[in-house]
Amino acid sequence: MASKVIRRDLLVGAAACAGALATSVNNGLAKTPRTHDIRIKSFEFEPQTITVKVGDTIRWTNEDLAPHTATAVAADWDTGEIVKDDARSIKVTEGMETNYFCAFHPHMKGTIELI
Repeated sequence: MASKVIRRDLLVGAAACAGALATSVNNGLAKTPRTHDIRIKSFEFEPQTITVKVGDTIRWTNEDLAPHTATAVAADWDTGEIVKDDARSIKVTEGMETNYFCAFHPHMKGTIELI
């Protein structure tokens, strides 16, 4: 009888710990900023559309021979020139412009979706 009580208590305790751990991990992940990578390749942003949260970072890496930029259409942010094999990052802020292009090659366009 005593072993059944101990086993039940252990199971209840394990379940409580698992629930607390899951809550803790979920809360931590929700608040942890992420870095999202965009490749610049063949005169395109890949991916062309990215979904991010305020506080995240977006990093553009240029894999082309030509220099590029990621420049907001409203000109409120800009990575500056990104040469081959270089990367530049922008931190996502509340209300930032979400459409951007390459200042050297205006046909290259991208979109940032804020959630």
